[in-house]
Amino acid sequence: MSEIIDRYTRSNACKFIFLLLLFFLLPLLFCLSICVGSVSIPFFDTVSILFGNKVTDERYELIVLRIRLPQSIAAVLAGAGLSISGATMQGVLRNPLCSPFTLGISGAAAFGAALTLMVLGGKIVAQDNTMINIGFSQSLIALGAFLLSVLTCGVILLLDRFRGSRSETVILLGVAFSSLFTAGLMFLQYVADESRLAAIVYWTFGDTARATWNTIIILSICIIPSSIYFISQSWSYNALAFGEETAQSLGVRVRQLQTITMILASMLTAVLVSLLGIIGFVGLVVPHLSRLIVGSDNRFLLPFSLVFGAILLLAADMLARMILAPRILPVSILTAFIGVPVFLSLLLNKKNM
Repeated sequence: MSEIIDRYTRSNACKFIFLLLLFFLLPLLFCLSICVGSVSIPFFDTVSILFGNKVTDERYELIVLRIRLPQSIAAVLAGAGLSISGATMQGVLRNPLCSPFTLGISGAAAFGAALTLMVLGGKIVAQDNTMINIGFSQSLIALGAFLLSVLTCGVILLLDRFRGSRSETVILLGVAFSSLFTAGLMFLQYVADESRLAAIVYWTFGDTARATWNTIIILSICIIPSSIYFISQSWSYNALAFGEETAQSLGVRVRQLQTITMILASMLTAVLVSLLGIIGFVGLVVPHLSRLIVGSDNRFLLPFSLVFGAILLLAADMLARMILAPRILPVSILTAFIGVPVFLSLLLNKKNM
């Protein structure tokens, strides 16, 4: 018995060390991401600007504070939000292939934002990577994305509660929803005029370069409290992994936990899509990679996925700036190129399913 306890203690210590390493790696990579781009900025100048000190070249201060700092913070928040949303969805639905992207929730949010644009008919112009709305508030677009994603989430929960439903049903349902919303987006693009078509394409293109300080504030308000809730429910997610009856016998309110988790995960997805566009595969790939490193214990899996997702998307965003420099490649293209092979490997490797 003592040997088992010692092995368990050593395993938890290793997981904790891995988590600490990620926490130390994140600020280093964050500073490096601000340094690279069409204009290279020395590392120590970047650190000096971040600490509020003056540098010899005033251009560096303008580039760092107005362009790259909001973009890097948005990448951190988006990666963290998508990753922990995917990990919790996989936990409450007990399916390793669940994520905001595979369940069609990202597509629902994108279609809701596009439909809101079409219905409200506001004129939108693009200028310096920023969309300027004339005639209606940006929050209405986020509201449209949120409502449709929550509706999709509700349908998934209702169907999952039917007795005898298998885990494969959830994925097939997500495929159906994804096809439906993709067709809806194609229809809206077909009937839209030039200005609305440009707006729809803009909203569905996942890119952190459009982030502003207002975007950072909204993302922080949504992601930080939701992540705290998810991590605080780690024990309940662990209990739910053994089945609903077992979790209920341990005092877990399963229905309430599932509903709150899915609504919060859908809210994060809707806000991220409405502000940054669709960034696929992060919510699917990161939890699986994290599970391979720290295991399935949600006490370690959720915070590890949170930080690892932030690091992965930050690294992808940095690489996207370097590939076609001085042009900036939207990070969603790069995550799709990376995520598709990993997704296929997950489908082929039944041990991880």
